[in-house]
Amino acid sequence: MKFKIEPAQRIKRLPPYLFGRLNALKLAKRQQGADIIDLGMGNPSDPAPQVIIDKLCQAAQDPRNHRYSASKGIKNLRGEIAKKYARLWNVHLDPETEVLACIGSKEGFSHLCLAMLGPGDTVVVPDPAFPIHNYSVTLAGANVVTVPLGNDEKFVNNIAAVVEHMYPKPKLLVLNYPHNPTAMTVDAGFFEMIVDVAKRFQIAVIQDFAYGETCFDGYKAPSFLSVKGAKDVGVEFITMSKPYNMAGFRIGFAVGNKDMLDYLATIKGYYDYGIFQALQIASIIALRECDDDIITQNKIYQSRRDVVCDGLTKLGWEVEKPRATMFVWAKVPKEHSKGKGSIDYAIDLMEHAEVAMAPGRAFGENGEDYMRIALVENEQRLRQAIRNIGRFVQQKPIRKKDKA
Repeated sequence: MKFKIEPAQRIKRLPPYLFGRLNALKLAKRQQGADIIDLGMGNPSDPAPQVIIDKLCQAAQDPRNHRYSASKGIKNLRGEIAKKYARLWNVHLDPETEVLACIGSKEGFSHLCLAMLGPGDTVVVPDPAFPIHNYSVTLAGANVVTVPLGNDEKFVNNIAAVVEHMYPKPKLLVLNYPHNPTAMTVDAGFFEMIVDVAKRFQIAVIQDFAYGETCFDGYKAPSFLSVKGAKDVGVEFITMSKPYNMAGFRIGFAVGNKDMLDYLATIKGYYDYGIFQALQIASIIALRECDDDIITQNKIYQSRRDVVCDGLTKLGWEVEKPRATMFVWAKVPKEHSKGKGSIDYAIDLMEHAEVAMAPGRAFGENGEDYMRIALVENEQRLRQAIRNIGRFVQQKPIRKKDKA
C-alpha cells in the first residue's frame, strides 16, 4: 500500500496559488526561447546604493558578525529607525520597546499574526489585498472577513459596521497604504478615523507601510503612527526592500504598540536567531546616508510610471497615474479581454504578447478585470511591452524588430 504523508490542516486551508499557472507558463516560454518581459512581481531590479554594498562586504569580514545576532535587531539599527520616524513623520519611538527588526516585513507580519491569532479569531482585510495579508491569517488558524477597499469615510464606516455587528468581534484590522496592488493612497485624516474606530470597538490595527517612501508628484505618504493615539491600537511595518533596493537582503521593521511588539518578539525568539549582523550594519549606513538615493529611485519609478500609463491609455485601458508604489493598476477593456477573467487574460498576454503581468483576481474578487504592472523594467523594455500588447490587441504577430 502506498504511504502518503499528509500536511497540516492549516496548509489544506490555503486557497489555490493563482500565480502557479503563470509562473509555470513563464518558465516554459523562456525555455522555448521567448523574451518574456516580466512585469508581474514587485521585485526591484535596480541595484542597492554602492555605499551599502561596500559596508556589507566590510562587515562580513569581521568574525564578530558571524555569530548569532540579537533577535529584535541590534541597538544602533533600531535607533536609526527611531530617528527616521522622527525626521520624516514626526513620530517619536522608543527604540528599546517600540522598534523591532524582522527578516523582511513579510516575515514580521506573518509571525505577528501567528502571535496574536488562533482558531475562532477574525481579521478584517480590505479586498483587493496583498496575498500575505489574507494567507498569514489563514495559516494562524483564524478567519478573514473582507470589505471592499476604499480610502474615505464610507470605507471606514463599512469597517465599523462589520466590527460592530460580528460575533465574536474581529480582533484585527489590516491596512496597507500606499496600497499594493491598487496604489491607492490616503491622507492623515483617514488614519484619524481608523484610530477612532479601533478605540471605539477595541480592535487592533496592522498597517503595512512598505511603500511609504516610494511616492511621486510631491505626495508624501503619512505614517499611521503620526496620528494621535495610533500607538495605543496598532503597529506599522516598514521595509528596506523598496526605498533602498534591498529586497533580497530581507530586512524590515515593526514599530509602534509595545504589547504587539512583545508578542512578535516572543514568537521570533522561538523561530529565529535574528538577521545576519553584517546586513544590519549595512542597513544602518543606508538609513544614515542614502536619502538622496531614495529620491533618485523615485524619479526613475515616476518616469517608468508615465511610460506605462501613457502607453496603456493610448491602447484604451483605464488607468490613473498612481501617486505612490512601484505599480500601475489598470482596468482591461472588455473588448480586449473578450469576457475572459484576469487570470486567463494574463495567460493570453504571456502567450501572445510575451508580457507577464499580475492578474487582479489574484488579489481578491474585487481585483477582477484589472492587471497589476510592476515598474521593474527600464523604459525601453516597458515601451516594448506596450507595443507587444498593442499588436496582440490588433491580432498581429510580434515583430522581431520590435524587440529590444
